[in-house]
Amino acid sequence: MIAGIYLSMIAAPLFSFLVTYFSVLWLIKSNVAKILDYPNSRSLHSEPIPRTGGVGLMFGILATWILFAVDLPHPVWIGVCLLAGLSFTDDVVGLPVWSRLLCQVFVAGVTSIMLLSGTYSWMTILLFTIGIIWMLNLYNFMDGSDGLAGGMAFIGFGYYGLAALLAGSSEYAIINFSISAAALAFLMHNFFPARIFMGDAGAVPLGFLAAGLGLLGWMDGLWSMWLPLLVFSPFIADSTVTLIKRCLRREKFWLAHCEHYYQRAVQSGLGHRNTALCGYVLMLLAGASAVWASSYDLAVQHWVGVVWGCVYLVLMFVSDWFQAQSVVSK
Repeated sequence: MIAGIYLSMIAAPLFSFLVTYFSVLWLIKSNVAKILDYPNSRSLHSEPIPRTGGVGLMFGILATWILFAVDLPHPVWIGVCLLAGLSFTDDVVGLPVWSRLLCQVFVAGVTSIMLLSGTYSWMTILLFTIGIIWMLNLYNFMDGSDGLAGGMAFIGFGYYGLAALLAGSSEYAIINFSISAAALAFLMHNFFPARIFMGDAGAVPLGFLAAGLGLLGWMDGLWSMWLPLLVFSPFIADSTVTLIKRCLRREKFWLAHCEHYYQRAVQSGLGHRNTALCGYVLMLLAGASAVWASSYDLAVQHWVGVVWGCVYLVLMFVSDWFQAQSVVSK
């Protein structure tokens, strides 16, 4: 029995990696569904690039979960499939913002209600609904530079898997390691210079899984809510602060822009490759501290969260200062 569990822990991520790698490779080389991302004034790329990588990514993940019969609540399965389908449609034809948001609210609300009702208050359910909606959107916002979102998925879900394994849940470890392996396979095609983009079909479901699986791990007692917040804190910090700044300036925050800190880093001369590598270091350190702190009480985890909050504020302050100096020098 134990041998079978460890075998599945190796076989499932390997299968997920191989299926995703060759699915994405086929999407790159095939003329079928050749959906291109054409550069515009807000883009960080200069040539049309296929944006169907998320289809291969999600296919690898879902095929692995089906083959290895993972035990996940129905709302998670349904939510992933609905969001992937809706987001792929948006990649192909472009959907109004209101229709996407309506579906996201529905999926997040149903997921929170079905998982939390009867045990937690309606205020808790509402907070988690908002959190899920924000997470799936911010993941999409942060998918704008070669290798960044794929790297976050590889590292973030890898830490989820490690934390689950340390907490004694081999099945939950398999679920998350499978996502991490699929992300690594996609990353091999997406790291600078990217041959394919993730698109909404990959970014939105990954954001949902980051929130949903973080919630499930918390409900099952595998970790405190600090762990998912810290693991994905590089994305959460950038998107949240950028949104707040745009709201304070009374800008239409739902429109595409180039004001995220990672976008400014790419444009400042750091480039896609170095921005991604710096992001990886930040992600690795944040995730490692989250897993380390999870073995201590909540007081330690609070302080780790405070420290990381200060780190992000300092990094953002330095970035804003350099941008201001650059404007003055011009």
